[in-house]
Amino acid sequence: MKKICIYGASSNHIDDVYVKAAFQTGKLIVTKGYGLVCGGGRGGLMAAAIEGALSAGGHTTGVLPAFMIEKGWHHPGLSETIVTDDMHSRKLTMATRSQAVIALPGGVGTLEELMEIITWRQLKLYSGRVVILNTEGYYDPLLEMFRMMKDKGFMREGSGSLWITASEPEEAIDYAISIK
Repeated sequence: MKKICIYGASSNHIDDVYVKAAFQTGKLIVTKGYGLVCGGGRGGLMAAAIEGALSAGGHTTGVLPAFMIEKGWHHPGLSETIVTDDMHSRKLTMATRSQAVIALPGGVGTLEELMEIITWRQLKLYSGRVVILNTEGYYDPLLEMFRMMKDKGFMREGSGSLWITASEPEEAIDYAISIK
């Protein structure tokens, strides 16, 4: 089964607009015929995406390092749980099991995952689409930073093709599944 990877916040202290978008994204992944792969967390936007996918009868794969399982940070409803040795192996496993990535809003962990997968695309280590779901303009400052990096010569011409920006879950899924 083809899968789409979701990156997103694990915090539960998030405005409901982001939670609803995450739930809808998870649900749409399934209704478009894909499975969901993610960090498998029990809270925040990760949990909302998992619950959205499960509500549509979909398959959810959570990838977590052993220490997170030991702390009980995994979502109890996952269809499949993959345990890794460390965070790097977690990210590699999520990438190798997906045909596309959608980054929901999140904190430093989400930002780190997004930067790494964009770098992997640039180095041709990942060929799937990378979609930034810019709910309520959340990623506007980052997108402005990318523009400045390009304008000042820190990013190559054409680097903007390494990711696609979407405003709504439906748009993000459409971009993600329009794989080359």
